[in-house]
This record gives sequence, structure tokens and C-alpha cells, in this order.
Amino acid sequence: MQIDSSIRLFDCAKKVMPGGVSSPVRAISPCPFYTSRAEGPYLWDADGNRYIDYCLAYGPMILGHCHPAIASAAADQMSRGWLYGTPSLLEVAAARRISRLYPSMEMLRFVSTGTEATMAAIRVARGATGRDKIIKIEGGFHGAHDSVLVKAGSGATTLSIPDSKGVPVDTARNTLQVPYNDLDALEKVLSSYPGQIACLIMEPVLGNIGPVLPLPGYLEGVRRLTKEHDVLLIFDEVITGFRLSLGGAQELFGVKPDLTTLGKIIGGGFPVGVFGGRRDLMEQVAPEGGIYQAGTFNGSPVSLACGMATLDILEKEKVLDKLNLTGKQMRDGLQEIVADLGYNYHVVGIASMFKIFFGDEPQDYAQALKCDKNSYLAFFRRMLRAGIFLTPSQYETDFISAAHNSQVIETTLEAARSCLKN
Repeated sequence: MQIDSSIRLFDCAKKVMPGGVSSPVRAISPCPFYTSRAEGPYLWDADGNRYIDYCLAYGPMILGHCHPAIASAAADQMSRGWLYGTPSLLEVAAARRISRLYPSMEMLRFVSTGTEATMAAIRVARGATGRDKIIKIEGGFHGAHDSVLVKAGSGATTLSIPDSKGVPVDTARNTLQVPYNDLDALEKVLSSYPGQIACLIMEPVLGNIGPVLPLPGYLEGVRRLTKEHDVLLIFDEVITGFRLSLGGAQELFGVKPDLTTLGKIIGGGFPVGVFGGRRDLMEQVAPEGGIYQAGTFNGSPVSLACGMATLDILEKEKVLDKLNLTGKQMRDGLQEIVADLGYNYHVVGIASMFKIFFGDEPQDYAQALKCDKNSYLAFFRRMLRAGIFLTPSQYETDFISAAHNSQVIETTLEAARSCLKN
């Protein structure tokens, strides 16, 4: 596999872009490949190499790349204008449709990214409760804003410290952390700060380190404890929304949060974010109330048009049923390979998400960190040379799209067997 063009591009990019990339997760060592085009389940790089893509832009491309219906929706909207600065018909239609699929989102607002959505949801929780402290799950990712860009301090269930330069220590002090799948730790923190905690924000299924799945009864216990302590529950479904089911993880597991954030799939591959929830909370958002949120690109017509086209296909063609079977085919195949080779690796996933953990199946962040990330990276590089693009970290979820047919999955499994064996 030749990567001469990507090497030249990387050398040039490093001079004008931090690390030569626009996001740290794209900084593949020793050199990232630079994509020239994409279609279906495939990416092609600047050197003409083709890859089967399981990153899928970290989740949004559930129909595969360059789907004709999405391209048509974008072109049609572009012919009628791509930014208005006014309310649009699409906003109303999309909001009503999302609220139907997510009954917990009685009112909602469109923003431009998942990061903006989680930032706004936390602001709503703080504004509505008059409290400053929040809880997040250790290892959970909610974007790159100050309140959630923290890591565990001296007490993992009490104090946090900034996880980036530029995040004020005073900001981090207001963010408490608890391990995933640990109701005792959550109850301890809730009891230790009575009347001070605005919300718990969490991914129902941890995506940034996994996937790591909830133990039976865990999400129901979270909902019970937050209600008992009068703390708002925010489900960050930027990854799980429209993938685990049309109604997300909250529909699949039957747990209703107070606020929800969405993104990725609902934009059809274009930038989008959504936050929403109980009417009494969202009515406090400006201009109706005193919790301010605004944005030039809120409710971008092209993003909403492509999101609606994506939902048309997901709903009418029952794509998720077929996609979940493909996900099972992948996970079963990988687990069989691992078992045949006698490795103590574990294949984990749900719906169309999967991951090979190079170690025991983790139930929280601390357990995930015990996996052999160096061996995973060696496997990742071998798969890349074989034309298979997995997410370049042990701690990221791999995704499957509707464009990944059985033949593509079998090709991937053959490559995985060879790369793991060697």
C-alpha cells in the first residue's frame, strides 16, 4: 500500500494546522491517510487506496457514504437557499418528528454540533435549578467544553481536575464524577451534596471508551436515584440516538430522562445538534425565558433536509432491523475468531456498534484502561494495511452502516482473522 501522497500532505498540513489535523482523533501515527472521496462502505485516500470504513465519521453515516437520497435532499435544499437567518418550514417539521420519536423531548432546539447541544443542556439544568454542580460519568464524552473536559482528581467520585490547559480549576470543581455501572457511588455523591447538584449527564451506552454497556437495572437505578435527590437526568444520545432504535437508548431501555441531546445521524452527515426535554424546562430558554442560547447556524436548512431524508429511509425501509442483524454477524464472527485463536479478548457491542477489547470486557472506564491498547494499535495498523479502517484507538466505538453488506462483513472477518493470527 502506497501512502506517498498522504505523507506529503501531512508534512504540509503540520505547518499550518496543529498536528496536521482538525481533530485529535484523526492524528493517526505515524501518518494519517488523507481521504479524497467516499461512497457506500468505502473511503479512498489521496494515493488511490480503498478502505472499508468502520469509523463512518465517528457515527453519522448510518446509510453509508454519498447515499443518493441524501445527496438529492442536499441539492434540492441548496436550490432553495442554504441559510436564511429566519425560522424555516423544515425546523417545524423536523422538531415535530423528533418529538414524536423521543416523547421525552416535549420541546427542543436545533444547534450546530453535539458539543453545543450538551453545553446548552447543562446550562438549562443549571438555570432551571439554580445550582452549579453537575455529575458526569467517568470516561463519558460530551464534547470539548469546559464543564465536561475534566478527569478524576484525588477522589474519583468527588473531585475533578481540568483535562486540558485553559480549563479553569474553578470550573472543574463544579463537575463531579462517578464510575459507570456503579449505583452505590452515584448515591454516595448525590447524598454528599444535597441541594447543590443540577444534573447528571451521561451516555446511556458509553461510546467514547467502548461501547461499554449498562448492566441490567443500572439505567433504571440511575433514573430512580436522580428523581429521589431532585437532580435532572440528561441522556447524551449524540451517538446512540437513531442507531440503537429510532427512539434511541431511552426507547430501547425504557428509561425517560429530563433532557436529551442528539447529533450525528440526525444531520445526515451535515453538522447538527439538538437539545430538548420537559416543557417546563425548555420554556425557560430564551426568548421565552432567561436561559440564553443562540447561534447563526441553528436549524441549518441543509442539515435538517438531509436529516429528514435519513429518517425517511430509516423509518420506511426498516433499516435498523437489517442493520442490527449485520452488527450481530460482525460481532459473532469476531468472537468466533478470537475464541479459535485462544485469545483473552472480548468482542462487545450493541445494535450496529462493536469493538474488540484486547482484554476482559469492561464495565466502566477504569476496567477499559486495563486493556492492551498497544496490541490494539498494532492490530489497527495491520487492518489498515489490509484495507480495513477501524477507529484508531482501543477506546472508540466502531460502526456499521446500511451499505455494509454480508460480503463486506465477510471480507472484514477474513482480514481480522489474518491480522489477529499474525
